[in-house]
Amino acid sequence: MRRPYRSTRRRARSLLVAAVTTAALAIGWAVATSATAAPVAAHGSHTAVTLTAVSNPHPQYVSGGDVLLQVDGSSARPAVTLNGRSVSSDFVRRTDGTWLGLVDGLRRGHNTVVARSGSHRSTLAVDNHPITGPVFAGRQQTPFYCETTAYGLPAATPPECSAPTSVTYQYKSTDGSFKALADPAHTPSDLATATVDGRSVPYIVRLEQGTIDRAVYQVAALWDGSDPSPYTPDTSWNGRLVYTFGGGCNAGFHQGATTGGVMEDAMLSQGYAVASSSLNVLDQNCNIVLSAEAAMMVKEHVIETYGPVAHTIGWGGSGGAIQQYNIADAYPGILDGIIPTISFPDVLTTLQPVADCALLERYYAGAGASLTDAQRRAIEGFTTTSTCGSWVLTFANRVTATGSCPDAVPADVRWNPTTNPTGVKCDVFEQLIDILGRKASTGYARRTVDNVGVQYGLAALKAGAITPQQFIDLNASIGGFDANGNPTTTRSTADRWALRAAYRADLMNAASQGLKDTAIIDQRWDLDRAGIGNDIHTSEWSFVVRARLQKANDTYANQVIIANQPVPDQMAAAGSYELNAMDRWLTAVDADPSHRSLSTKIIRDKPADLGDGCYLSATERILEPLSTSNTGRCGAAYPVATNTRIAAGASWSMDNTMKCSRSRIDFSSYGVRFTAAQKQALRAVFPTGVCDYAKPGVLQEAPAGTWRSYSPAR
Repeated sequence: MRRPYRSTRRRARSLLVAAVTTAALAIGWAVATSATAAPVAAHGSHTAVTLTAVSNPHPQYVSGGDVLLQVDGSSARPAVTLNGRSVSSDFVRRTDGTWLGLVDGLRRGHNTVVARSGSHRSTLAVDNHPITGPVFAGRQQTPFYCETTAYGLPAATPPECSAPTSVTYQYKSTDGSFKALADPAHTPSDLATATVDGRSVPYIVRLEQGTIDRAVYQVAALWDGSDPSPYTPDTSWNGRLVYTFGGGCNAGFHQGATTGGVMEDAMLSQGYAVASSSLNVLDQNCNIVLSAEAAMMVKEHVIETYGPVAHTIGWGGSGGAIQQYNIADAYPGILDGIIPTISFPDVLTTLQPVADCALLERYYAGAGASLTDAQRRAIEGFTTTSTCGSWVLTFANRVTATGSCPDAVPADVRWNPTTNPTGVKCDVFEQLIDILGRKASTGYARRTVDNVGVQYGLAALKAGAITPQQFIDLNASIGGFDANGNPTTTRSTADRWALRAAYRADLMNAASQGLKDTAIIDQRWDLDRAGIGNDIHTSEWSFVVRARLQKANDTYANQVIIANQPVPDQMAAAGSYELNAMDRWLTAVDADPSHRSLSTKIIRDKPADLGDGCYLSATERILEPLSTSNTGRCGAAYPVATNTRIAAGASWSMDNTMKCSRSRIDFSSYGVRFTAAQKQALRAVFPTGVCDYAKPGVLQEAPAGTWRSYSPAR
């Protein structure tokens, strides 16, 4: 069962029917898209009753058998029915005059809720999905291995991996550590206090764990001693939610032994509720759509447990940043504001330099061994040559069928071309099978990896770092990979079906949909020179997103980039400031009574002290515009380089490089002189032409809309 305290809540609800004196909280979900079932109100009256879903404003995607509803426009208790059965007693009047009701007993599939007040009526269609999923993310992976015991939950049975909900308590000690609290009725002598909205409260944390969407979820929040209720929010809660996301990118087929982390002192100490799930860790699930589904379902549960949320802030780095950027664009409203750290724009764009680096490192080990470090840096575009080496060591095998299977996937079920050809393939594209499809002739997931026409080292050639002959030799020898990760002399070619599907699904993050309606503080730790393993998190990616925002929306004013050194005091100072600034930003948007668009409100309501800049020390943050030209004090302290594709001529938006369109070689564009023999050799290297980034990519098209479903029922 998802909610072991339902009976307690129902008893509390019956006592509260007469009156509720708690202050109403604003509903933080974004306005539903046109795909959302809209309430049907009676005509001819400006006081018509309206019925809306609070816990999930996309009522076609409700899960778990219940939904938190709100009725507006009724001075007396509304008559509400679910599939013809009265549920009026579930509703409680709030001080703002609205009626709030946690309605359970939804049947699987389609449900009809009707609210009546006098002669007015409003109808809402609600589609209920199982708490184990799926909702919109498509067919669930099998096999799927459970890891509930990693959280102290009982062992579970695959593939649903369900476990009973557990509630435990911890407290913050005056020595600064979190400690288990076996008896929450007992106040420890070393109990610290937290400050919420200027009030001092006991620092006791309620930690709830359970399973939703086959993942283990966690919700942590300060606890005032009462059972959580959507009608009477915990007095220690500030009414806001931080949703955390974990990093990496790997194949799935398992539940995952970690979440994005919820026992976060910086958030809990201010009264935030913090939530996450194991399918919101990209290293356990490199599928943005599934991550969005899990986050939506967990957030729905949080609202049904604690009450309406003023706004939700995304938090997380690396793969956790990818999830924030992609969910905000393709499934807007789950997150109102995001704070991505050491960010990348999306999985598929990032995989291009990953594959490029694997090819370049192979070239350097052979025909390109004579190239100097300076020449390699110029070819790669990165600040240091160790970045490409880091990509090869960490993620290059994630784009091949051999992949990097998680430890939770038994060795005997893993794919092997000879001994187990029907086994589990642990590559990123297997995670996206319901979107990109599988090629029947090979059995492999369709792939978007492509480097046909890419002129490696183009910027290095134009800068004089390499000679025309070195440029020709590099591109003649670079080759590609087959589906198994084996080197080939021919270049990698993307599957055309996968290209079209990826663009339509917004896997390339066009920044043209929900991202323009999202407040963004991009926290850029300067890891470009951090050494093997860390220096994959290069700074240009923040500006790739910025370029996409500008191209799609003619502005990037909703994105702030703040740079700092990856040292504890600066990281803590930056994180604290950015969380506070984001809350002030979203609070101002929530309170904006104008009829302007959400994107306009976000730009106009940004705090005056919030803007681009950097930390020169933990106590010195300066405000100044950041750009790829590296001007100003921040530009000097935190210079931005490029990457393999930008160094090969791609635009900063990198939005048409999944497979570039090509044009005939124009030798006058290089700024260097080729001999006749070299011209002939280069034409042989690029018989179909070279990438022309002034053109849209091959089969490139605009995303097909937000809140798309990939489940069979579509």
